[in-house]
Amino acid sequence: MQEKKLNTSFLFILKWMLICILVGSLVGSATALFLISLDWVTEWRSHHFWMINFLPVIGLVIGLAYYYYGAESNKGNNLILEIHQTVDANTNIKPIPLLMAPLVFISTLLTHIAGGSAGREGTAVQMGGSIADQFTNWFNLNKEERKTILIIGISAGFAAVFGTPLAAAIFALELMTFRQIKMGNILPSIITAYCAHYICLAWQVKHTMYTIPTVPFITLINLSWTLLAGFIFGLTAFIFTYSGKIFEGLFSKIKFAPWRPFLGGIVIALLIVFTNSTKFIGLGIPSISNAFLTPAGNFDFALKILLTSFTLSAGFKGGEVTPLFFIGATLGSILIWFIPLPLALLAGMGLVAVFAGATNCYIASIVMGIELFGWEAGVFVGIASVVAYFSSGVNGIYSAQLKTGAKYDLYNFIKKSQSL
Repeated sequence: MQEKKLNTSFLFILKWMLICILVGSLVGSATALFLISLDWVTEWRSHHFWMINFLPVIGLVIGLAYYYYGAESNKGNNLILEIHQTVDANTNIKPIPLLMAPLVFISTLLTHIAGGSAGREGTAVQMGGSIADQFTNWFNLNKEERKTILIIGISAGFAAVFGTPLAAAIFALELMTFRQIKMGNILPSIITAYCAHYICLAWQVKHTMYTIPTVPFITLINLSWTLLAGFIFGLTAFIFTYSGKIFEGLFSKIKFAPWRPFLGGIVIALLIVFTNSTKFIGLGIPSISNAFLTPAGNFDFALKILLTSFTLSAGFKGGEVTPLFFIGATLGSILIWFIPLPLALLAGMGLVAVFAGATNCYIASIVMGIELFGWEAGVFVGIASVVAYFSSGVNGIYSAQLKTGAKYDLYNFIKKSQSL
């Protein structure tokens, strides 16, 4: 009897090791192809400014593709969250459409090649969730195991796209389970994240590195300035989320969905041509890197908030996290004018803390800060992330995410104030 239990346990472990390696390898490879392709289209667009003129047409193509072939996939990350939350009550074990992966892959490249302001993590996470969930039927997984497969799909995509595997594993657990984490999900999430990360590196993909050369001593005064900075980053995260809701409300008035990215593309293209600047389109990696060296423009973070919120609300594809890095880093770099902390430290704190506030995943944010900047900066980054989390309001960029009563619902507070 005991030998039978040992054999069953061994087979169970073997099965999940196989699943983790397969998911990590497939998602890591898919993400590597995506990142290489994204670098190419970004480089090509930078030498062909006239592509901006085709943004409305490309928006219409994306809108039509999702309207006729990917209506369910159009929910993006929220579809993965919704399935994870309702799988226990849902007798239909139908997996996430595999079509989601190529749809978001191609649509994101189209968004970037024509100058949309978007990120990339949404694409990697959706590809990860879509690919991983196919294993539900292949391995005849039960409902609880399906939750695990969705978690490891997200951790694989996030790890491969940013090169922070431990933060990715925690991000998937924190996002999907809202810190009611089951021990059985921790190890698969970590194994898959590291597998996807190293598979992506094996494809010769290089991630952007940021450094904080000077970290001050931990003193009461420095920690006080960190609290203030974290509060500012949290309010910025709230503004990003709130602006997205405003633009989504405006675009929802357009009944035929494919017209939304078409009309939105016209506005974005006109703005880019009028300003003759590509600083705020695409990922904005050069601006993020420069923020660690010199103060950004005073309104760079605000313009990125508006352009990214508008782009994604219109129906273009990509993600929010890299733009959040842009917003946080550029905002942090200008806080040096009245917060006496090193510029690079402020930029790093902003990069991570705005992400924490907008995603409601401050534990993953702290770990990401440590992975990116080291342990010495981790104290400042961690404090800023926690403060940003609590000051950003209950809502985040993922509308299907479970909420907490420990935070103020600033969005509904503002709506009620406007009705008075």
